[in-house]
Amino acid sequence: MPARATLLKVWDRPVRLLHWALACSLLVAWTSTLGLGFLRAHEPSGYIAFGLVALRTAWGFCGGYYARFSQFVRGRHQVLAYARKVAIGREPRYIGHNPLGGWMVLLLLFVVGALGVTGWLYTTDFFWGMAWLDTLHASLAWLLLLLVTLHVSGVLLASLRHRENLVSAMFSGHKPRPKPGDVD
Repeated sequence: MPARATLLKVWDRPVRLLHWALACSLLVAWTSTLGLGFLRAHEPSGYIAFGLVALRTAWGFCGGYYARFSQFVRGRHQVLAYARKVAIGREPRYIGHNPLGGWMVLLLLFVVGALGVTGWLYTTDFFWGMAWLDTLHASLAWLLLLLVTLHVSGVLLASLRHRENLVSAMFSGHKPRPKPGDVD
């Protein structure tokens, strides 16, 4: 790890705590459906995940600079231009989320939120036993698994391409300071 003077605080404590707590609650929710003996953990871990999404969404509007959606959610043209650069291996390093990562954050939050809503609806008298709702909830869970796989793949790709450990940065909150060509 580089010396402290060469590091920049990027991810604040709330972002990191919410990120890892959400990852853990989703892991519990997913594995509780696999018949490993703790099926009762599914519903509470789902509600915890839903609450964490609500907190992260609020923090996206009032949190620190790199936590704010306005800092990392970019328009369609910027995202497509960045994706083209990724495809040819010439994408710039971003200090915060890159354009694809920013939209992945939104997608993940939306899908986890939709899972929370569909899971809750399934417990209501009106929607109890509705096959379409069960199918929707399960489909959203599989979509989430795909998105998490893409998210982790993107983190690994960016870590390799830019020679920085993004997983470590999500624990410590620090990334190497910007160099010429990096984007804030």
